[in-house]
Amino acid sequence: MRADAARNLDAVLQTGARLLATDTGTSIAAIAAAAGVDRRTVYRRFDTREALLTAIHAAKLDACEQALAQARPAEAPVAVALHRYAEGIITVARRWPVDLQRVRDDAVAARFRQLIEQLDVFMARAVREGVLRPGLQDRSLLTHLASHEMPELTPAQGADMVVRSLINGLGPA
Repeated sequence: MRADAARNLDAVLQTGARLLATDTGTSIAAIAAAAGVDRRTVYRRFDTREALLTAIHAAKLDACEQALAQARPAEAPVAVALHRYAEGIITVARRWPVDLQRVRDDAVAARFRQLIEQLDVFMARAVREGVLRPGLQDRSLLTHLASHEMPELTPAQGADMVVRSLINGLGPA
């Protein structure tokens, strides 16, 4: 892919993520205009808005998988891996604000389930090692707050808040 084509694709995907996160009915024409490309450019790559949304979900999932891999949840000390993951996922959530819970594509949904399973394994390790209390239901609430409700925080500051809250607020009894 040519460099300009790659830039255009990235602009369309990121703009689409931002616009579709706030209005799921956003048209391809509106996404193209906001991304600074002609709608024909988008339609050459994506036949439908659903195909574009699938590509956006896949791009976000790629970034989530990379954030988890870089956190090294099986090797790094739990608190270190937790901070690395939180910082990475805050960055991902801000860049790709679409909700992966709404994935419709079977292959992308399967990858998302696998990512959640990997996170569950890591959280079980955190409980086993006494870093977190058992029964933490929604592991994404704090990162969601840091990502979207506290934009003044850098990803590192947001990760600090998330980790402090999980360990001190929800740490072992």
